[in-house]
Amino acid sequence: MAGTGGSGGPIGAGALAGGVRSKVAPSVDFDHSCSDSVEYLTLNFGPFETVHRWRRLPPCDEFVGARRSKHTVVAYKDAIYVFGGDNGKTMLNDLLRFDVKDCSWCRAFTTGTPPAPRYHHSAVVYGSSMFVFGGYTGDIYSNSNLKNKNDLFEYKFATGQWTEWKIEGRLPVARSAHGATVYSDKLWIFAGYDGNARLNDMWTISLQDRELTCWEEVAQSGEIPPSCCNFPVAVCRDKMFVFSGQSGAKITNNLFQFEFKDKTWTRIPTEHLLRGSPPPPQRRYGHTMVAFDRHLYVFGGAADNTLPNELHCYDVDFQTWEVVQPSSDSEVGGAEVPERAAASEEAPSLASEERGGFKKSRDVFGLDFGTTTAKQPSPPASELPSGRLFHAAAVISDAMYIFGGTVDNNIRSGEMYRFQFSCYPKCTLHEDYGRLWESRQFCDVEFVLGEKEECVQGHVAIVTARSRWLRRKIVQARERLAQKLEEEAALAPKEAPGMAVGGARPPLLHVAIREAEARPFEVLMQFLYTDKIKYPRKGHVEDVLLIMDVYKLALSFQLCRLEQLCRQYIEASVDLQNVLVVCESAARLQLGQLKEHCLNFVVKESHFNQVIMMKEFERLSSPLIVEIVRRKQQPPPRAPSDQPVDIGTSLIQDMKAYLEGAGAEFCDITLLLDGHPRPAHKAILAARSSYFEAMFRSFMPEDGQVNISIGEMVPSRQAFESMLRYIYYGEVNMPPEDSLYLFAAPYYYGFYNNRLQAYCKQNLEMNVTVQNVLQILEAADKTQALDMKRHCLHIIVHQFTKVSKLPTLRSLSQQLLLDIIDSLASHISDKQCAELGADI
Repeated sequence: MAGTGGSGGPIGAGALAGGVRSKVAPSVDFDHSCSDSVEYLTLNFGPFETVHRWRRLPPCDEFVGARRSKHTVVAYKDAIYVFGGDNGKTMLNDLLRFDVKDCSWCRAFTTGTPPAPRYHHSAVVYGSSMFVFGGYTGDIYSNSNLKNKNDLFEYKFATGQWTEWKIEGRLPVARSAHGATVYSDKLWIFAGYDGNARLNDMWTISLQDRELTCWEEVAQSGEIPPSCCNFPVAVCRDKMFVFSGQSGAKITNNLFQFEFKDKTWTRIPTEHLLRGSPPPPQRRYGHTMVAFDRHLYVFGGAADNTLPNELHCYDVDFQTWEVVQPSSDSEVGGAEVPERAAASEEAPSLASEERGGFKKSRDVFGLDFGTTTAKQPSPPASELPSGRLFHAAAVISDAMYIFGGTVDNNIRSGEMYRFQFSCYPKCTLHEDYGRLWESRQFCDVEFVLGEKEECVQGHVAIVTARSRWLRRKIVQARERLAQKLEEEAALAPKEAPGMAVGGARPPLLHVAIREAEARPFEVLMQFLYTDKIKYPRKGHVEDVLLIMDVYKLALSFQLCRLEQLCRQYIEASVDLQNVLVVCESAARLQLGQLKEHCLNFVVKESHFNQVIMMKEFERLSSPLIVEIVRRKQQPPPRAPSDQPVDIGTSLIQDMKAYLEGAGAEFCDITLLLDGHPRPAHKAILAARSSYFEAMFRSFMPEDGQVNISIGEMVPSRQAFESMLRYIYYGEVNMPPEDSLYLFAAPYYYGFYNNRLQAYCKQNLEMNVTVQNVLQILEAADKTQALDMKRHCLHIIVHQFTKVSKLPTLRSLSQQLLLDIIDSLASHISDKQCAELGADI
């Protein structure tokens, strides 16, 4: 990293961030032949495929295997293995193999005695074997010999050998439609249907040595899911997740997680999702769920008599659901995909919180970069899979494969679909600002709270970006401080100039807020920095009352988003044990909506008798007792709820507005880009970049100016604005030429992951077009990105008739024009040269 303080000399890597320079950015190669003093970036290119693209692969031919549902699929190396299921008439026990590279089907080689024909069994992979447990067997056509099983079979992929494990001791109850997974060398079985009732027990068995192993029942604790069947399980972040399924007559859309270490279940609440954010999927059964990176992907199933085909994604880290929008070319069906000269016409824009993008598999020009002349055929038509249930899914590399299932009119499917995941590093914006709040580094404002005058420190930049009410308070405090300093300066002796030393940190700005106490104000501040507040501990009245105080502040400070969040937290936390305390507190704080919620909770038929028999009811204030009795006798009419709810602005929206001008008066640092000043905010830069954090912690230039470069290269002003958008609010949408300048920025500026670099790389790989190839060629030449320069010259050669008509060609430097001529000469074959000579 090479930046210079305005008058403080160069800032070296060894002096900052504990030697950040020693780290090499992932996916970066260096060409050391160009210079001894500068490390130049080169990129490796290959063919690419659109992320979030559905592709319909060749279906299973009838002579290979029947169409089916209620089967299992597992992934091993580069193949999908399909076992069992039913074809609508009979149960099956054949084993099919789909090669994902060749896109071809065959029957897998088998020896030994396979499991009896069955469906609703489970199958997992451990080591080089597939294990099949349980399921429902018999003759469904004649309705005879039907029963559930609890047998365990192993299939060795290398030899094709089927063997049954004979286990001594206690066995799990025979079952079907259960969940199964592998974790820590063990097979884990959960819930299912035993033929009479749905289950919610859990069993485990070690798969390391079948001679010494036995089944063990797991003692579960916590919020154990209800007895259920026809649900999927998936392991992510060392936890097992269960979503939805049939629980008796009730179908829910609950998501539960199981901690393997302490054998504890937790229900992940959907009530606490902020209104306006995507809801969880509808309740359903017969669906699939797979894990990839930090996400769970749910597809299909039967949801309230419909067969939806949206793909839902759950972010385990952020605990949020969303519907994944398929790429545009996923919806083309029945025709060849036309050639296209520019990816920019079709590529989705890369919004800051989206995971759109591209992955390797196909080049937009149909050119294989490993050769120089071959043109690949257009890809086959692709389409979204229709809604279905009792299908099966597995993950190979960075793609999900879905096979079979029951579609409309009870028809079995033999289709195979592929869905391309994206795996860009997650946005760390909220965590970075949260770290700034927790560390209290670079604080420049101190709030003096309540009658006790307790102090809470913060950062002017974050607070003024998020809250207009607090912004007014800060502006008023600054004006009073400026007036006070003017008065003191007027009274000071003329010969005694101000003692402020350039670069010294200014004193904290003190802002008095009498209507807030320290604890709820700290929760409010945490929200300003992260858009979140910590979940109240379940059943702890003190936590609920604290959030009520935060809610009161949110109303006073006009923070609509926090107001909605607090309300949902409190309403979800109200139960029989705390409802009277919460109701009385809501009445005291004049929180009308929460009081209404509590009153309606109390007068419910199933609650009322229990509540009025409590000791706490006797201690209620008389007006509240009267109100409860009247509410029970004559419930008030329900007010229409058509009014749209104002959910306020998010952290991303506020920081975007702040960068675009709303924060101009609070700038406290000037970034110099090739002599051009760009005002900015120290706290924000330090929160997002370890380079700036180290600089502001150990060295602050006296004139408050910092020269900007990326290595020895000064980025264009447009590219630097793209980097500021990323720093302030996580935006990664930028022109390809900006990506070339910023590809090395995560390395030099010490961002907390390589998200920006990953987007820059995909942007460069996919979006070099005839229209912008000359601009990118210039940028590649300036930054010495040699692979990118070769890539641009390659495109220019193959599209020269179009490139030659671009007006920007005439503005290229002489050296670049010579490079183009040289590339053209190298590309022309001897035969073409001979033909040219004959013409002459």
